[in-house]
Amino acid sequence: MRDGISIEFTAAITRAPSDSCVNGISAANLGSPDPALFREQHTAYVAALDRAGVTVTVLAADERFPDSVFVEDPAFCLPEIAILLRSGAPARQGEAEAIEPAIRSFYGQHTCSMSDGALVDGGDILVTGEEILIGLSNRTNSYGINEITEILRPWGYKVRAVDTPTGVLHLKTDCATLGGDTVLATRRLATSHIFDGYEVMLVPDGEEAAANSLRVNDTVLLAAGFSKTADTLSAAGFEIECLDVSEARKLDGGLSCMSLRFRSDGRRR
Repeated sequence: MRDGISIEFTAAITRAPSDSCVNGISAANLGSPDPALFREQHTAYVAALDRAGVTVTVLAADERFPDSVFVEDPAFCLPEIAILLRSGAPARQGEAEAIEPAIRSFYGQHTCSMSDGALVDGGDILVTGEEILIGLSNRTNSYGINEITEILRPWGYKVRAVDTPTGVLHLKTDCATLGGDTVLATRRLATSHIFDGYEVMLVPDGEEAAANSLRVNDTVLLAAGFSKTADTLSAAGFEIECLDVSEARKLDGGLSCMSLRFRSDGRRR
């Protein structure tokens, strides 16, 4: 594999938050999201992607699915193929079909779906320069991981199943790839040894929510309010941009969840 597929992107798909987001799935106990404020924050997020060099397609809000702003979960995009996923959350089943037309507008026939019973949420998929890690969780099962492994076999991708710590919704809730063999991770995830062989930058204790950051080309997008993490990344030479994602966090979401990112030229770097 090459580093480019994990951090270099030319295009992204997002979806505006719906008014029905107030009924979204949440274990965060941070209160209900404000749809109007959520849309303002989402607009700022799209603008940040644009500044990072990505052409963004913004889909209209879908009131049928309260969590549909989190477009990363129902699909997985690589330069060669897009996979429509199946979520382990019953309320979110149907989101893949809803986003399929947008996916096919870029990938056409290079789009596939998963079998019944094969469950994977995109938030459990971390792409690094070395491999694709998929976390077993309440939303992702071994059957789903095995199916993705087989789908990607023709292109030589290395897929590795890892355990997501108890109490963590998604693998990427607690980590992000920063390029090369460097990852940002919480202490609880780093001590699980899934990143043995990687250079791990630890999120300072008390700022665990900052782990759901997002590197897009030369910029690392970081949730606002985590100054220690921001200082750590800046000191390491990363260009960062802090964004307010308070409303996404109320629905257990973060920066990586709100976009599907890929190379629209179809080239593997």
